[in-house]
Parts: sequence; structure tokens; C-alpha cells
Amino acid sequence: MSTVAAIVATSADAPLERGTVTRREVGPRDVLIDIAWAGICHSDIHTVRGDWGAQTYPLTVGHEIAGMVAAIGAEVTTVAVGDRVGVGCMVGSCRECANCQAGREQYCEKGFTDTYGSRDVDGTVTQGGYSAAVVVDEHFVLSLPAALPFEKVAPLLCAGITTYSPLRRWGAGPGKRVAVVGMGGLGHMAVKLAVAMGAEVTVLSQTSSKRADALAFGAVAHHATSDPAVFTELANSFDLIINTVSAPLDVDAYLGMLDFAGVMANVGAPPEPAAMSVFTLFTNQRSFTGSTIGGIAETQEMLEFCAEHGIVPEVEIIRAEQVNDAWERVLKSDVRYRFVIDAATL
Repeated sequence: MSTVAAIVATSADAPLERGTVTRREVGPRDVLIDIAWAGICHSDIHTVRGDWGAQTYPLTVGHEIAGMVAAIGAEVTTVAVGDRVGVGCMVGSCRECANCQAGREQYCEKGFTDTYGSRDVDGTVTQGGYSAAVVVDEHFVLSLPAALPFEKVAPLLCAGITTYSPLRRWGAGPGKRVAVVGMGGLGHMAVKLAVAMGAEVTVLSQTSSKRADALAFGAVAHHATSDPAVFTELANSFDLIINTVSAPLDVDAYLGMLDFAGVMANVGAPPEPAAMSVFTLFTNQRSFTGSTIGGIAETQEMLEFCAEHGIVPEVEIIRAEQVNDAWERVLKSDVRYRFVIDAATL
């Protein structure tokens, strides 16, 4: 066991503080990663504050991790000491169920092991990437393409794969009209990825404040949904809607924007149940569905896709002591578009 520096939540409402976490010894199939960069996801805040259920404290969050391999177990074959690697939202699964066998570890029938706040194989609670180092089973370690800037790559391990997976699943590409609801950390990645796939992309955001960014990222249009006329104007306009926001929406209003057999895929996770009318689905044979991250193979595929197309998140690098301020800014949507912690400042 080893103790490493970390940023720790001691309760649901206390400010984050400096502390330590304990990492297990490197086992035969384990990889020790010296963390260089850790992205801040809104999910980190939801988790610590108990929005998605009670937590065990102290807790270190963070599931967008980029670092260097510092040591490997005797049976590790996929990475070597000195490699640039990443870790995303999961660090374990049963590896035996049908979904795991098919490369869909995120839908493990026994439940995958979250990078933080989950029960690990040794019975301890997993601790995340706001820390100096982490030990992870090699199966859940991603190789980072050299073409991707090291300081910008971490958010791809959550924001990137969370939007890439449903875009691929529901066929974003040439001839497809894709709308992205919300343009924060996830939304701006959805825009960049869908554009690179060849889709015609429209951004639907509460205000017009990010219109210039949306168009610069390749969207063909941006509409402020604070104007209710937008929903009438854009009725039956899209084949796929990716909803990235975690705030409650008028689901029926957005479903009404789908053309025949259109799909609205949710990657944002509001704490309250969504309300909708089945009659809105009857019209145009629409579908309302959800998606969560991606399997390990698909995540590696996403990284290679981003390297090939020059896609990286827009990031703001911060020091460890700025994390509490950064969280407040995330809650105010005052970041364009992802905070990344320089782990060297721990």
C-alpha cells in the first residue's frame, strides 16, 4: 500500500481540501500511473454533493485521468513504463457477462466499478483522479495517441466517449441532421465529434452566448431555446438529438423536433425523473433513450478518431488550490469548456 497526495471531499457540503489517498500495491495485472492531468466533470460535483445518492467520505473524485506509466505488474502486456496513458469512468467489471464479453463493460450485468465512490476488488472504496497516482487493472488503461496534446486529452476519457458512443450508435454521419442540447463540457465535444463524422450539426442552448463558438466548432446553426418559437420553427427537423444537460427539460418540446424515426439520446443525468407523453413518441415513431460512456475498445477507438481528426477539448488549466473556485464556476456554466487540474501542483 502507498499513500499519495490528493484533493479530498470530507462531506457533501464542505469545501474540498488537500489530503491523501491510499493506493494498493501493484498486482500482476496492475498498472501504476503517475497522474499528470485530471479533468473536472460535473459528475464529480453531483457525486460529492449526494445528488445521485449517499456517498462514503472521505472521497477523492475525478474520472478523466491522463498520466505516465510508472510501474507494471509481471503479467502486464499492453503498456510499458513511460507510456502516456489514460483512465476514464470505470476501473473494473466482471469481464464474464455477455456485455463484458462483447466489449460493453459499461453495461456489465453485475455493475462496473466506478473510478471513484465504488466498491473495489479488495473491498475498499475507489478513489479518483484528483490525486498524484492511481493503480488500475491494465484492461481499463487506455493508450493515448501521441498526436493528442497531453494537457488536453483527459476530458476525452469522459466527455469525449460519453458523446462519441451515442453518435456512433445512432448513426451520426453524412446526411444526418444532429442537434446538440447544451454546449458545456459534453456538448462542445458532441459538436466537434458529430461534425467530424460528417453530420449537419445544430446547437440548442438556452442563450446565444456561445453562438460564435458553436459555429467555429463546425455547427451550421445555433438557436437559443429561451425563445419558445424555436420549438415550432424546428419541428420535425432532426434525425438525432444528443441531450447533454443535467437540468430538467420539457422533453415533449424537444421530442417534437425529431423527424420520422428520430432518436433523442440522453447523456445528461438530471436528479429528478423526466416527464413526457407517450403520444409525442407515437407521432413520427420517435424514440427516447439514454447512453452512458463507452466500452474500453470503443473508448480507444474514440481516442484514435480524435487523433486522426485533430479533435481536442477546449480546456482551462488550473492549479490544485483553485479546485473549489473551479467547481463554483462549473455550477455557473462559467468555463469554456473543461477545467483540467495540473496534478504537479498537488
